[in-house]
Amino acid sequence: MSTAPAEAVGPLMRGVSVLRALSDADGRLSLGELVRATGLARSTVDRVAATLARMGYLRLDGSTATLAPRLMELANAYLGALRLPALLGPYAVRLAEELDESVSLAVPDGDGIRFVHQSTRRRAMSLTFRIGDLLPAERTAPGPLFAAHWTPEQWQAWHHRRAADPADLAFPAAPPTEAAAEATADDFEERIEAARTASWAVDDQLIEPGLIAVAAPLRDPAGTPVCALSVVSHTSRHSAESLRKAVLPRLRAAATAMEAELARDRTPAPATPQALAAWTSASKQELGSEFVESLARGLTVLTAFGTGRAELTLSAVAEATGLARATARRALITLDHLGLVATEGRAFRLTPRVLALGCPPLSRTTLSDIAAPHLAALVRTVHDSASLAVLDGDAIQYTARVATTRIMSVNITLGTRLPAYAASMGRVLLAGLDAGERAARLGRMELSPLTPHTVTSPDALASVLEWVADQGYAIVDEELEEGLRSIAVPVRDAGGRAVAAVNVAMHTTRRTVPQCLAEVLPELRATAAAIEADLHVVGRHCRTPLS
Repeated sequence: MSTAPAEAVGPLMRGVSVLRALSDADGRLSLGELVRATGLARSTVDRVAATLARMGYLRLDGSTATLAPRLMELANAYLGALRLPALLGPYAVRLAEELDESVSLAVPDGDGIRFVHQSTRRRAMSLTFRIGDLLPAERTAPGPLFAAHWTPEQWQAWHHRRAADPADLAFPAAPPTEAAAEATADDFEERIEAARTASWAVDDQLIEPGLIAVAAPLRDPAGTPVCALSVVSHTSRHSAESLRKAVLPRLRAAATAMEAELARDRTPAPATPQALAAWTSASKQELGSEFVESLARGLTVLTAFGTGRAELTLSAVAEATGLARATARRALITLDHLGLVATEGRAFRLTPRVLALGCPPLSRTTLSDIAAPHLAALVRTVHDSASLAVLDGDAIQYTARVATTRIMSVNITLGTRLPAYAASMGRVLLAGLDAGERAARLGRMELSPLTPHTVTSPDALASVLEWVADQGYAIVDEELEEGLRSIAVPVRDAGGRAVAAVNVAMHTTRRTVPQCLAEVLPELRATAAAIEADLHVVGRHCRTPLS
């Protein structure tokens, strides 16, 4: 990287280096490992980590730093400004379903390509990279499509990089393979010329043995590719040639429809965000020297961008963040130097490199991963076991759990399935279904008496579920097992759909029902709200697996 300009904000540069190191390490490193990865002093790493933890961007567990879901708000700012995932994602999903193959969208990033959307097929052998992963252009199907429009300066940068890093060590997501050494400049240029003529390109096991892909460009009105649409498969299903013959007509049709969607989109500008960085002063007063305010303010500048806010002037950034113009200007100068923003006249825009700040590991975060630390905090508060479960047919399946340390405690393991009608989490999830689906499920369930207290009348259970839907929680008292009492609330996605439930379970001697409502229910609802907040950030542009 070139020498930093005199006005660059040093703490912001150091904070970005920590986030990049964590992202390259799949989201988790010890503080000592961060010192070695970044070359920063331990005291500097400690202060940066404390600041990022205060921002909710990472979690500190002893000496281990882990990227936290809230960090995805940086990637969401770029992806929202880009528009492509929101506009074109549904087309990619349909194409993946029609072809029964994985489909991706990628954008150019320097002399590489970076994924911005993935529609995957559920198979034992996964064929996808993560959103935000960066790959060398010469080892991909989209690469030749973008390289056909490179400037002489971009070609010079590519030759320099190839000479300095022939093994692609600067691309952590690129699997080591002999194909890297074989992808010579001449080979790449031949592929570019073929792609220029045919308007499609192929990756025949260049990125990894067995992996093949065919890509087509999506062009702007000037004819420049803004992204590439790829179909990815495996040699166990196709050869590169048979994949091309099988998917190219449908791939091109989908690309044409996507281009039309981009041309007619009119994204309304949202209301201007106000004073995004106002909280930083209070944090500085509270934490003192452990909080690096210039780092927090600099990263907050990235969140000023988003849907309908793809390009902003300095004045607009200052207004959105509540920062002084001089402060915002220094942050933008620094972010431009780091390659996170680009300048076009008086306007600034985010670059795909923002995705390098944690998006690849966090884009694969499951709901169970999101819930785990919140469940642990709940258990520390209520001193009883807490769990997360999803609806699976007519049963619930436990996908996350934190047990309390008691001689007599509820013993349930991950993967355990219980009948939904008799479990508090099951009732919450059944109550969250629309009336027609709920009635259909009740009609086919066999309501067996698991204890003398189990509700087994369909009409009575229907009334219970109506009550649960109205109250927003369920409490089951010795219906699943004698001596067991549990209380549950739903976890909802951004659309308001109950996708999971959390509960606290205990022996009946621990608390009465009124005590559960007074002492546990408020904490349980706060935990569900915290899980939902993280889920909504991570799931805005990425599919979040429920388990």
